[in-house]
Amino acid sequence: MATVLPAEDFDAGAASEDLRKSMKGFGTDESVIIKLLARHTNEQRQEIASAFKTAYGEELVDQLKSELGGNFEDAVVAMMTKPNVYDAQQLRAAMKGAGTDEATLVEIMCSRTNDDIEAIKQAYEEEFERNLEEDFQNETSGNFKRLLVSQCNAGRDESEDVDDDKAREDAQEMYDAGEGQFGTDESTINMVLCSRSFPQLRATFHAYKEIADKDLEDAIEAETSGSLQDGFIAIVRCARDMSDFFARRLYNSMKGAGTDDAALIRIVVSRSEIDLAPIKEAFQARYETSLSEFISDDCGGDHKRLLLAVVGDE
Repeated sequence: MATVLPAEDFDAGAASEDLRKSMKGFGTDESVIIKLLARHTNEQRQEIASAFKTAYGEELVDQLKSELGGNFEDAVVAMMTKPNVYDAQQLRAAMKGAGTDEATLVEIMCSRTNDDIEAIKQAYEEEFERNLEEDFQNETSGNFKRLLVSQCNAGRDESEDVDDDKAREDAQEMYDAGEGQFGTDESTINMVLCSRSFPQLRATFHAYKEIADKDLEDAIEAETSGSLQDGFIAIVRCARDMSDFFARRLYNSMKGAGTDDAALIRIVVSRSEIDLAPIKEAFQARYETSLSEFISDDCGGDHKRLLLAVVGDE
C-alpha cells in the first residue's frame, strides 16, 4: 500500500551525519537529501532530526530551509513534518489571509479518519493556539460551514457492518430531500454523508440508484453548487474508492496551464506511507498514463526528483 517503507538497519546518527555533510561547504548535495528522505519513514525522519540536534546543536529543518528554496524546500519540509502537524499547517494556510482555499479544506477534512481528525485538531491548537472548529465557523459560511463542522466532530461510524434496510431508508430520505421535492434539504444529505461508515454509504449509493434511477453523485451535482457540492462529492468518492479520489486530485493539480505544486506535494507526501501504491494504480487506470510520467512532464528541478523518489520511480 505504501511507497515509503521503514529503512532496514536504520541508524539515525549515521543518517544525520550524511545530511550534515550534504550541507557543508559550498553548495548542497540534493541527491543525498532526496535519497535519505525517500528511504525513511516519517517516524525515522523524526529520529534523524533528533540525532542531528543532539550531535550539532541545530534544528535539522532549520538547516535544510537555510540551504534550500522554492518547491524543493516545501517538499523537504513537508516530509520532515509529523503528518498531523502538516495537515494542521495546511488547514491553517488554507484559511489564513484574504480568501479561503476551500479545495484544501475539503481534501483533508473529507478523507481523514476519526483518529486523524482528532490528532489534527490537537496539533492545530498546539501549533497556532487556535481552535480548528472555531476557525471553520469564522472562515466559511452556510451549509459548507456545517459540513466542515460535522467532519471536525470526528463522529463517523467506522465499523465494517452494513445494514441494508438502513441504507434504503437513508437513500429514500436523501431522495426526498433533493430530487423528490422542490428545493433541497442539504441538512439531510449532510447527516447521512458525515455520519455513516464508508461501507454503509456504498450500500446507500446502490439503494439510491435503485430508487432514483440516477447516481447520487449526479444528483448532488444537480441539486447543490459551489464548495458544498465539492465537499459532498468528495465524501462520495472517498467512500467509493479512496485511491481514485486522490488520483483525481493529483491529476487536477497538474492538468492545464501551471501546476498546483502545494496540492501535488501535499498528496504525494501525506499518502506515501498509507496508500500511494494503489493511488498510482488508480491513476494509471483512469488516465492511461503513469503518475510518475505525469509528474515528470509537469514538474522540474529537485522537487520533481524527490516526488518521483517518494512515488517509487526514481
